[in-house]
Amino acid sequence: MAKATTLSVQAHMIPEGAPARMMRMTDIVSAITYALDLTEGQPPGHCLRCCAIGLAIGKAVGLTQSCLSNLYYTLLLKDAGCSSNAGRLWELYGGDDREIKHDFKTMDSQSITQMARFILRHAGPGEALKQRLKRVLNITYRGREFATELVRSRCERGADIARQCGFNNAIAFAIQSLDEHWNGNGRPEGLQGVAIPIEARIALLAQVADVFHSVGGPDKALKEIQGRAGTWFDPELVAAFTVLAKHADFWQPLTSQNVEDYVRRLEPETHVVFIDEDRLDTVANAFAQVVDAKSTFTFGHSHRVASYADAIAFHKGLAPIKRRWLRRAALLHDVGKLGVSNSILDKPGRLTEREWAAVRRHARLSEDIIGRIAALADIAAIAGAHHERLDGKGYPRGLSGDAILLETRIITVADIFDALTATRPYRDAMPLQKALDIMTAMQGTAIDESCLAALEAALDEGTISQHLKKE
Repeated sequence: MAKATTLSVQAHMIPEGAPARMMRMTDIVSAITYALDLTEGQPPGHCLRCCAIGLAIGKAVGLTQSCLSNLYYTLLLKDAGCSSNAGRLWELYGGDDREIKHDFKTMDSQSITQMARFILRHAGPGEALKQRLKRVLNITYRGREFATELVRSRCERGADIARQCGFNNAIAFAIQSLDEHWNGNGRPEGLQGVAIPIEARIALLAQVADVFHSVGGPDKALKEIQGRAGTWFDPELVAAFTVLAKHADFWQPLTSQNVEDYVRRLEPETHVVFIDEDRLDTVANAFAQVVDAKSTFTFGHSHRVASYADAIAFHKGLAPIKRRWLRRAALLHDVGKLGVSNSILDKPGRLTEREWAAVRRHARLSEDIIGRIAALADIAAIAGAHHERLDGKGYPRGLSGDAILLETRIITVADIFDALTATRPYRDAMPLQKALDIMTAMQGTAIDESCLAALEAALDEGTISQHLKKE
């Protein structure tokens, strides 16, 4: 039996016959990477493929089992901070942040020509010429400042998420250093050479290799990596990658439908990370922050919904173990929004039909992503149904009446309450009484009357603690 690795929190040494409630961290994180891929505009499985590429390089250059373990989770969590700069990208460029992120990964940011083409292509799509020119000049004039700001936000948030999940400082620092370049022209700190953690050096190379392999195959990936040796990449790592890339069996797992299972098996046997129920709660809390960081208008939303849902559940008489289960569903109910562009989430005006369709897809995406996590599979449908209505006019499935479970009804009431009492792109936060009046009118059609009564009881006794506008 493999033993648990030592992390920055108490390690879990797993004896023979360990109880079923102990779970492998890789089973949780590898599933969540699909949400991170959505935010980065990458094809599904991007982080997993990077992990396979990076682990092969790490083994080729002789990393220890301990370093390989750090590398393994660095690769899976490299994009943990990716949502933190999405809103800022939309603000600067006025376009689809997911498309901007995708295309940025296919260019060399140290090339002035490529950068100029990138800015001209992505600044102000669909806007009047004068407004586009204004954006281009702003981005060009303050380009380095903006680039450092965006990378710093992303990398520091990613490192913070890793620490919150209980990973050690080596992993957090590697995630923070993902965009540093071998010649010192990277960001956010301009680290150079071996001052960049080996895990970060490998992760960046693996990321670029997967991006170009996805768009152009092995030859394109190899050409791009070799072309950046000594500038972006450590020449020794490029040499190791070159040897690996010449073998077809190196690429074969990357195109497999079972890449997730393949990557799970790559975790170093002597450093398998196990987690218990408490650590699972910590991970759910951390990734709720990833979701809420996507937009300034949803900051804190998932945690508030979880708090409201827990208060409602208490007044509905749910047992503590069921409330814990429900809180996880509430924390992750909007994880599918990582796949929605900020040009839609932060739009101040009316959405088009196409944009509404993109918003509605987030519920199904939430269910799909949560459903990939075996330890959370039983809450996937609960979380994914939070926009269903009792009258059958909700989404994604148009469920009605008794087909909508009590747990979902609780989350729905909590979600609507927070949506009304928080600021949105198209309006200010509503006063408490106005929000409750609106929800009262929705009883029996959109929301459950008993769940609303439980919410009001929690408000009356002060169970719910937050800053609500009064009349």
